Amino acid sequence: MNLPNILAIVRILLAPLLFFLLITKFENIHQTWINYFACVIFSIAALTDFFDGYIARMWNQTTKFGSIIDPLADKMLMLAAFLGLLLTQRADPWMIYIILVREFFITGFRVIMISEQFDVSASFAGKVKTAFQIIAIMFLIMQWPFANILLFIALLLTLYSGFEYILAYYKHSQKKEKI
Repeated sequence: MNLPNILAIVRILLAPLLFFLLITKFENIHQTWINYFACVIFSIAALTDFFDGYIARMWNQTTKFGSIIDPLADKMLMLAAFLGLLLTQRADPWMIYIILVREFFITGFRVIMISEQFDVSASFAGKVKTAFQIIAIMFLIMQWPFANILLFIALLLTLYSGFEYILAYYKHSQKKEKI
């Protein structure tokens, strides 16, 4: 078990804690403090996503287990955040629905791509999409202004990066058919 895989497991463990903080009403603690704590938990988890990939590449510690657990940990964290925000009515249900459908569709699609030896590394648009999703979630957790605008931008980037995956796969499959 290397450090990148441990960081992914930490992210998996933080996801239910984040969800719990978002949906639970605490009687003796002001909601602002719960928001701060949830935002810190989410931020730490999001940083583990950056560092596990960075460390795995820089220290040549990529593993088959890591290639499976990392995207799973990412989805678990985003699912916890988006469902918690949805249940507390802090985010537009349609935007959350579309984002989650895209995330799960592309995750399944990536499995097909991997089975065909197709490179599924995150594109620049995918990285920007993730950054905007993280920022939007932090704004939504804190109930700051412009949170829904950021979520809308994240939605557009989410759709665009999903379209990129589909287009890249289509072009790849067209090349294979010609051979």
